[in-house]
Amino acid sequence: MSDGVAPHSTLAAARAWIAQDPDETTRAELQKLVDAAGDDVATVAADDAGGAGEHAAHAARELAARFDGRLEFGTAGLRGELGAGPQRMNRVLVAQAAAGLASFLLARESHPTIVVGFDGRHNSEVFARDTVELMQGAGVDARLMPRRLPTPVLAFAVRRLDASAGVMVTASHNPARDNGYKVYLGGADAGSQIVSPSDGEIQAEILRVAAGSIADLPRSDAWQLVDESVVDEYVSTTAAVASDAARPIPFVYTAMHGVGYETAARVFAAAGFGEPVVVAEQRDPDPDFPTVPFPNPEEEGAMDLSFALAARSGVKLIIANDPDADRLAVGIPDASTTEGWRRLTGNEVGLLLGDRAARLAVAAVADAADADASGPDATPRPIGTLACSLVSSPGLGAIARAAGLDHAETLTGFKWISRAPELAFGFEEALGYLVNPGSIRDKDGISAAVALLDLAAGLDAEGRTIADALDDLAERVGGYASGQISIRVAELADIPRMAGALRAAPPTSIGGVAVVSAEDFLEGVGDYPKGDILRYRLEGDGRVIVRPSGTEPKLKVYIDAASTTGPGAERLAAARELVARLDTGMRELLS
Repeated sequence: MSDGVAPHSTLAAARAWIAQDPDETTRAELQKLVDAAGDDVATVAADDAGGAGEHAAHAARELAARFDGRLEFGTAGLRGELGAGPQRMNRVLVAQAAAGLASFLLARESHPTIVVGFDGRHNSEVFARDTVELMQGAGVDARLMPRRLPTPVLAFAVRRLDASAGVMVTASHNPARDNGYKVYLGGADAGSQIVSPSDGEIQAEILRVAAGSIADLPRSDAWQLVDESVVDEYVSTTAAVASDAARPIPFVYTAMHGVGYETAARVFAAAGFGEPVVVAEQRDPDPDFPTVPFPNPEEEGAMDLSFALAARSGVKLIIANDPDADRLAVGIPDASTTEGWRRLTGNEVGLLLGDRAARLAVAAVADAADADASGPDATPRPIGTLACSLVSSPGLGAIARAAGLDHAETLTGFKWISRAPELAFGFEEALGYLVNPGSIRDKDGISAAVALLDLAAGLDAEGRTIADALDDLAERVGGYASGQISIRVAELADIPRMAGALRAAPPTSIGGVAVVSAEDFLEGVGDYPKGDILRYRLEGDGRVIVRPSGTEPKLKVYIDAASTTGPGAERLAAARELVARLDTGMRELLS
């Protein structure tokens, strides 16, 4: 397509798309491109390269970008930019996905059920209603969540209603122009997200549907709304994550223009934490996310309004959810920063919550042994697994070993973490935490906030802080620090190019620290499936992992370091110093 010519096959595909598209906006958008490209675009481009030809060539390139392939199920189901064509998120693509998923479910069981949720993004409710109509029309018993709600509420509903599957229409923390389609499976999958081979089987059914027109797919309005009692049960179950002695603590909360506030506020009140000081500008759902270019608490500047409000309000903590409330960010006072606050890394929060889960598991065994007067004198080993993605802090393994619990490292994504055997707690460094696996099998930013608030309130009652808890943890299991380099690319081809350069010339040292071993997951590593991941282990307990993002056009580098020398604060300082050296070294390698 470099000459700007739209071949007849692309034009034919675009016209067929227009003919079946029920959305007036995307239909007009695509028709405009087809009209601009035209069948004689090659002649026009040659005759008038600076005028109409240039316009036609641009339209041809845009058509090629939209029709050269299609969005496929990946880390989070479907996710992409809104617009017309199979490489965009739109009503045609969603209808094909819904019909393909329906065929997959009907092949698995005779009377499948599905529950569908949606957030506050552009077209989320439209996509959700299309899904339940098509599911019901195909013979799947479909239920729609009663209103726009957080992703964790939908994940909870899949298990609570014993549904065969669930769909959440959301793009989580992606930019405003995106939307997505996240799929969960019930039954043996217990409400976790799809993994292989199910994702490939669903994709095959979608392609079969896409060979025809969605106008021919049966629809039905006999679907039902999920009863409000399911939302009430999510609130009470999530509030119960807090200890019986939960107490109020002053904190700021932001929903980041998403759907988290209403549900989170109910949970906080039910748990006994009181009413938060709310970032008013970001409280209510707004699909344009006007105060943040990227509605992701990890992004630079995303929590600036929270920091400013916290500084004015005299609170002790900041709690932030992303727009669909499946992620949690935490801010604590820090006099060394300009704002007087800093956001904890996902690994810091993960280790704090992992340590909390470990202590609860140990206490549960001890309580059970005390209650059993006829049992042995020795307290039995606690049961449970602390799990994290392989790019998350190895400190969770140290916590598990100290507590006598199992530890599992999985591929990235909660579709893998949630499947760890006897899971007690799971996390990934990208602000995702699973603290109540008995009721939900995905990350949940609201229940994680309850666990964190419970921890912070307990510390506050003792005159201590989250920062003190981090020092104490380093004293007990070692000081762990982490860093991340995230390189956003304009062309997806840049990602394999950069990774290929590292494969062609593997580094022998990074930041002056010797590489002890290098592992390429494309060649196979342990029991992991082959994947585009590079892992380097370094002298002095350092580790660097390089992989592409599963949801965004980014190459990500994960850096970890540890120290067991000196008191807790010194251990953390030493680990952070090593992370800084490795960060500089990796930037030089990738430049």
